[in-house]
Amino acid sequence: MEIRDATVKDVQAIHRLINSYAEVDRMLYASVSDIYERLLTFTVAENNGSVIGCCAMQVLWENLAEIKSLAVDEGWFGKGTGKALVAGCMDKARGLGLKKVFTLTMEPGFFEKLGFVRVDTEKLPMKVWSDCTNCPKQDHCDEIALECTL
Repeated sequence: MEIRDATVKDVQAIHRLINSYAEVDRMLYASVSDIYERLLTFTVAENNGSVIGCCAMQVLWENLAEIKSLAVDEGWFGKGTGKALVAGCMDKARGLGLKKVFTLTMEPGFFEKLGFVRVDTEKLPMKVWSDCTNCPKQDHCDEIALECTL
């Protein structure tokens, strides 16, 4: 398995992964256009030429980034793919000189194993909530906020 920055040839695979999670209400849908626009934020896991996972890291401020759109092909669950993708994003964050990374997730246990701790969503800056305007759950969000200090 190789962890690398996404390229245009990965867009369809990223789209498929994200929307497979969205279909079961575990993530927001993303159009192909959305993925092209955010392509530089994505890291992918590849095995034998196939994209088996993706994760995005979006810088929000001089000291803060968000890990989002973490999706792993079902056949690769439990094999360290998600952990490797998050580690790749965390390395990017460190390289950029960021101090904190946070995530909003329905899988807090996964991120807690990676050193993230739960935080009150009220403490996150308003910029964090830009995606919420497109979310059908905005009035009854079930995601949990976690952060990791680098």
